[in-house]
Amino acid sequence: MTRFFRPALPLLFAALLGGAAIAPLHAQDTDTPAAHPWNSLDQAQREVLEPLQEQWDSMSPRKQARMLERAERWVTMPPQKREEVRQHIARWQQMTPAERQQARENRKKFHELPPEQREQLHATFERFQKLPPEQRDKLIREWHALTPAERLHWDERHIHSDQSAPAGESPDPQ
Repeated sequence: MTRFFRPALPLLFAALLGGAAIAPLHAQDTDTPAAHPWNSLDQAQREVLEPLQEQWDSMSPRKQARMLERAERWVTMPPQKREEVRQHIARWQQMTPAERQQARENRKKFHELPPEQREQLHATFERFQKLPPEQRDKLIREWHALTPAERLHWDERHIHSDQSAPAGESPDPQ
Protein backbone atom coordinates (compact mmCIF):
# COMPACT_ATOMS: atom_id res chain seq x y z
CA MET A 1 0.00 0.00 0.00
CA THR A 2 2.69 2.49 0.97
CA ARG A 3 4.57 2.16 -2.30
CA PHE A 4 1.41 2.73 -4.37
CA PHE A 5 0.10 5.73 -2.41
CA ARG A 6 3.40 7.44 -1.54
CA PRO A 7 3.58 9.57 -4.75
CA ALA A 8 0.02 10.79 -4.22
CA LEU A 9 0.27 11.55 -0.51
CA PRO A 10 1.74 15.05 -0.89
CA LEU A 11 -1.08 15.86 -3.30
CA LEU A 12 -3.64 14.47 -0.89
CA PHE A 13 -2.37 16.54 1.97
CA ALA A 14 -2.20 19.68 -0.13
CA ALA A 15 -5.95 19.32 -0.69
CA LEU A 16 -6.72 18.21 2.81
CA LEU A 17 -4.78 21.13 4.28
CA GLY A 18 -6.64 23.59 2.06
CA GLY A 19 -8.75 25.25 4.71
CA ALA A 20 -6.49 24.38 7.62
CA ALA A 21 -3.83 26.89 6.59
CA ILE A 22 -6.36 29.71 6.71
CA ALA A 23 -7.46 29.14 10.32
CA PRO A 24 -6.16 31.88 12.63
CA LEU A 25 -3.45 30.71 14.97
CA HIS A 26 -4.66 32.93 17.79
CA ALA A 27 -8.17 31.45 17.89
CA GLN A 28 -8.61 29.51 21.11
CA ASP A 29 -11.67 27.69 22.41
CA THR A 30 -12.23 26.13 25.76
CA ASP A 31 -12.66 22.73 24.10
CA THR A 32 -9.18 22.63 22.54
CA PRO A 33 -8.24 19.04 21.71
CA ALA A 34 -5.19 17.47 23.32
CA ALA A 35 -1.91 17.40 21.42
CA HIS A 36 -0.96 14.18 19.63
CA PRO A 37 2.85 13.88 19.48
CA TRP A 38 4.13 12.06 16.39
CA ASN A 39 5.43 9.14 18.47
CA SER A 40 1.93 8.61 19.93
CA LEU A 41 0.40 7.88 16.49
CA ASP A 42 -0.11 4.28 15.44
CA GLN A 43 1.65 2.84 12.39
CA ALA A 44 -1.33 3.30 10.03
CA GLN A 45 -1.71 6.96 11.03
CA ARG A 46 2.02 7.57 10.53
CA GLU A 47 1.91 6.05 7.04
CA VAL A 48 -0.93 8.27 5.89
CA LEU A 49 0.41 11.39 7.62
CA GLU A 50 4.07 10.82 6.71
CA PRO A 51 4.35 13.96 4.51
CA LEU A 52 3.56 16.00 7.64
CA GLN A 53 6.02 14.28 9.96
CA GLU A 54 8.56 17.12 10.17
CA GLN A 55 5.98 19.76 11.07
CA TRP A 56 3.59 17.50 13.02
CA ASP A 57 4.81 18.26 16.55
CA SER A 58 4.76 22.01 15.89
CA MET A 59 1.12 21.95 14.67
CA SER A 60 -1.62 23.14 16.97
CA PRO A 61 -3.59 20.35 18.64
CA ARG A 62 -6.70 21.48 16.73
CA LYS A 63 -4.90 21.14 13.39
CA GLN A 64 -3.51 17.74 14.41
CA ALA A 65 -7.04 16.61 15.26
CA ARG A 66 -8.33 17.78 11.85
CA MET A 67 -5.50 15.97 10.06
CA LEU A 68 -6.21 12.79 12.02
CA GLU A 69 -9.90 12.99 11.05
CA ARG A 70 -8.99 13.51 7.40
CA ALA A 71 -6.48 10.67 7.47
CA GLU A 72 -9.19 8.39 8.85
CA ARG A 73 -11.54 9.46 6.06
CA TRP A 74 -8.81 8.73 3.49
CA VAL A 75 -8.22 5.22 4.84
CA THR A 76 -11.95 4.38 4.71
CA MET A 77 -12.52 6.03 1.32
CA PRO A 78 -13.37 3.69 -1.57
CA PRO A 79 -10.62 3.41 -4.23
CA GLN A 80 -12.75 5.22 -6.84
CA LYS A 81 -13.26 8.19 -4.52
CA ARG A 82 -9.53 8.25 -3.71
CA GLU A 83 -8.79 8.47 -7.42
CA GLU A 84 -11.25 11.36 -7.79
CA VAL A 85 -9.50 13.16 -4.91
CA ARG A 86 -6.09 12.57 -6.52
CA GLN A 87 -7.33 13.99 -9.83
CA HIS A 88 -8.81 17.01 -8.06
CA ILE A 89 -5.52 17.62 -6.25
CA ALA A 90 -3.56 17.32 -9.49
CA ARG A 91 -5.84 19.87 -11.20
CA TRP A 92 -5.50 22.21 -8.21
CA GLN A 93 -1.70 22.02 -8.32
CA GLN A 94 -1.68 22.92 -12.01
CA MET A 95 -3.70 26.09 -11.38
CA THR A 96 -2.04 29.47 -11.08
CA PRO A 97 -2.45 31.39 -7.80
CA ALA A 98 -4.99 33.67 -9.54
CA GLU A 99 -6.99 30.66 -10.76
CA ARG A 100 -6.94 29.16 -7.26
CA GLN A 101 -8.19 32.43 -5.79
CA GLN A 102 -10.96 32.58 -8.39
CA ALA A 103 -11.92 28.98 -7.58
CA ARG A 104 -12.12 29.85 -3.85
CA GLU A 105 -14.31 32.87 -4.61
CA ASN A 106 -16.57 30.81 -6.89
CA ARG A 107 -16.91 28.12 -4.22
CA LYS A 108 -17.84 30.75 -1.64
CA LYS A 109 -20.43 32.28 -3.98
CA PHE A 110 -21.85 28.82 -4.74
CA HIS A 111 -22.30 28.04 -1.05
CA GLU A 112 -24.01 31.40 -0.49
CA LEU A 113 -26.70 30.53 -3.06
CA PRO A 114 -30.09 29.22 -1.90
CA PRO A 115 -30.25 25.39 -1.90
CA GLU A 116 -32.61 25.34 -4.91
CA GLN A 117 -30.14 27.29 -7.04
CA ARG A 118 -27.25 25.07 -5.94
CA GLU A 119 -29.27 22.00 -6.93
CA GLN A 120 -30.11 23.56 -10.29
CA LEU A 121 -26.46 24.38 -10.98
CA HIS A 122 -25.41 20.90 -9.95
CA ALA A 123 -28.00 19.33 -12.28
CA THR A 124 -26.85 21.57 -15.14
CA PHE A 125 -23.25 20.55 -14.53
CA GLU A 126 -24.22 16.86 -14.49
CA ARG A 127 -26.00 17.29 -17.85
CA PHE A 128 -22.94 19.08 -19.25
CA GLN A 129 -20.66 16.24 -18.12
CA LYS A 130 -22.86 13.71 -19.93
CA LEU A 131 -22.52 15.52 -23.28
CA PRO A 132 -20.13 14.10 -25.87
CA PRO A 133 -16.65 15.68 -25.60
CA GLU A 134 -17.03 17.45 -28.95
CA GLN A 135 -20.23 19.15 -27.84
CA ARG A 136 -18.70 20.14 -24.48
CA ASP A 137 -15.72 21.66 -26.30
CA LYS A 138 -18.05 23.54 -28.65
CA LEU A 139 -20.04 24.96 -25.71
CA ILE A 140 -16.84 26.00 -23.93
CA ARG A 141 -15.54 27.79 -27.05
CA GLU A 142 -18.90 29.47 -27.46
CA TRP A 143 -18.88 30.59 -23.80
CA HIS A 144 -15.40 32.09 -24.09
CA ALA A 145 -16.45 34.03 -27.22
CA LEU A 146 -19.31 35.74 -25.33
CA THR A 147 -19.03 39.08 -23.57
CA PRO A 148 -19.82 39.16 -19.84
CA ALA A 149 -23.21 40.75 -20.63
CA GLU A 150 -24.02 37.97 -23.12
CA ARG A 151 -23.02 35.34 -20.57
CA LEU A 152 -25.77 36.57 -18.26
CA HIS A 153 -28.32 35.31 -20.79
CA TRP A 154 -26.50 32.07 -21.68
CA ASP A 155 -28.95 29.87 -19.81
CA GLU A 156 -31.96 31.50 -21.52
CA ARG A 157 -30.52 30.77 -24.97
CA HIS A 158 -29.84 27.14 -24.11
CA ILE A 159 -33.05 26.46 -22.19
CA HIS A 160 -34.97 27.27 -25.36
CA SER A 161 -32.65 24.99 -27.32
CA ASP A 162 -33.21 22.16 -24.81
CA GLN A 163 -36.99 22.48 -25.04
CA SER A 164 -37.07 22.50 -28.84
CA ALA A 165 -34.89 19.42 -29.28
CA PRO A 166 -36.68 16.19 -30.26
CA ALA A 167 -36.80 13.50 -27.59
CA GLY A 168 -33.61 11.51 -27.34
CA GLU A 169 -31.52 14.13 -29.13
CA SER A 170 -29.32 16.69 -27.51
CA PRO A 171 -29.81 20.24 -28.74
CA ASP A 172 -27.25 21.80 -31.03
CA PRO A 173 -26.13 25.10 -29.46
CA GLN A 174 -26.34 28.16 -31.71
